[in-house]
Amino acid sequence: MKSGEFTIKSWWFLSIRLTTYVLISGIVIFWMGYPGFLSFPYFAYSFLTLLLPVILILNRWIEVKSLLRVIPFLQTIFEIIVETGIIYATGNILSAFSGLFILTIISAAPVSNLAGILGIASIVSVSYAFVSWFGLAISGEPGSATRALETIFSTQDAAFYNIFLHILTFYLVAFISGFLVERLKYRDIQLASASKALRQARLDTDDILRHLHSGLLTIDRDGRIIFFNQAAEMILGYAESAIKGRYFRDVFAKRMPQLGDNLNDVLQSLRRLPRDEINIINSSGKNIPLGISTSLLLDENDEERGVIAIFQDLTETKQLEEKIRMADRLAAIGELSAAIAHEIRNPLAAISGSVEVLRADLDVEGQNKRLLDLIVKESSRLNNILSDFLIYARTNRSVFSRIELCHLVSDVFEVIRRHPSYKSFMTLKLSSAEPCMYVFGDEDKIKQILINLVINACEAINGDRGEVLIDIRQSGEQSVIMEVIDNGSGIDGEDFERIFNPFFSTKKDGTGLGLAIVQRLSENLNINLQVKTKAGVGTVFILQFNQIPEGLKSISREKSKQN
Repeated sequence: MKSGEFTIKSWWFLSIRLTTYVLISGIVIFWMGYPGFLSFPYFAYSFLTLLLPVILILNRWIEVKSLLRVIPFLQTIFEIIVETGIIYATGNILSAFSGLFILTIISAAPVSNLAGILGIASIVSVSYAFVSWFGLAISGEPGSATRALETIFSTQDAAFYNIFLHILTFYLVAFISGFLVERLKYRDIQLASASKALRQARLDTDDILRHLHSGLLTIDRDGRIIFFNQAAEMILGYAESAIKGRYFRDVFAKRMPQLGDNLNDVLQSLRRLPRDEINIINSSGKNIPLGISTSLLLDENDEERGVIAIFQDLTETKQLEEKIRMADRLAAIGELSAAIAHEIRNPLAAISGSVEVLRADLDVEGQNKRLLDLIVKESSRLNNILSDFLIYARTNRSVFSRIELCHLVSDVFEVIRRHPSYKSFMTLKLSSAEPCMYVFGDEDKIKQILINLVINACEAINGDRGEVLIDIRQSGEQSVIMEVIDNGSGIDGEDFERIFNPFFSTKKDGTGLGLAIVQRLSENLNINLQVKTKAGVGTVFILQFNQIPEGLKSISREKSKQN
């Protein structure tokens, strides 16, 4: 008997044992008047029976495996001894209380296997046969014990059949109880295994759904939100704990009514909707485009349980589409610009050259001289606009090499000092964490970026004092940060979003292509470009370069040694 294996069945075992104890106590105390020969067995039986619940309770906090094996076994043995005494004192083989043995066998079944129950049945059978023989053998006459034994084993005597039927009943009850217990244990094992597999499947499914990159939410047929995964929390800006169980209209009505309408359409029409694009406002007040698929949630009988919606944030997709469209437009503009520039520059050069000849050969004065000078000036400005437009529209293939930034900045400063935007009261400064800072890029294009940024900084400076600072420093192991800082007028909030748009300019004579070229070349060179500005304080353009790869560094060192 595996008395140490206590589960919920242990409490069934305890209940049957306590019920049997109450029945036996009533017989011993009230029916038999508590006979003296049962004093010690009954006391031990009572003590062990009352000790059982104490042991079961203690087992929750401390390890009492040995007691869980010993105490129930001893309690069963003393129960059989007390029952044997009751049968002996109430008619022996003719006692009406032999059925108590059956209760003992049944009460042992919940915590025993088939072999253990048959073992209990064997002890009960021996006890019943012994008390039957002992009752016949105590007459006191010589040879009574032998005659009692002969009587028991005589098929002609009723005692033989009485004992045989009782023993047969004991074993039959034990076998049936054991068989049922084994079946129940097998069913319990199957149920536990199925429950474990179901729990694991639910955990796996929940884990998969919660960690989907797409947002997922479900509502029941009454419109209550029943599931909301992590991606949905991030996209929509709601915490699952705050909205689970709430009506979806109450949750989504304010910031995302289109989502509520989408769910309601499926709930009312009882059919799935084709994939759609809607707009929502997230918790930060930003407009977000969503791609959403909504359909019915069905049970195993194909009856509607609710609605399931799967959605994705399309912000990055839209940005990528816009970049692709922009690239297509720029490619078309590039092809067109070459032809336009050729057609414009040829007559423009002829006009400008002719005016120069006329101005040199003719002695013009007054209004005529001013008109000729204006033609030359505007022709030059138009030529510069065409040059900038070609740079923006037709970025040539980049030639990457190892570039030293400090030397490059010095060259840029020399160019700027000869540019009309530079004034004598302006100061150009270079700050570098190291004397030489190397990056990987196209030297001509990086120089063009810096020239445009410094010119833009100079043009933003007002008053009689101004400073443009280029600060270069290491950022981690694989990148270099360059900041172009000015103390100019800064950029107003309304203009900030448009500074990189082609042909947008706040300057009277500006072409609106300088910063557009900077952005275009930065994208072409894979330079991370950021802007920080404050009106009346100044502006900072931040360029993050990738350093030259280690393999190219070694090649560059070898070439330097050879040179």
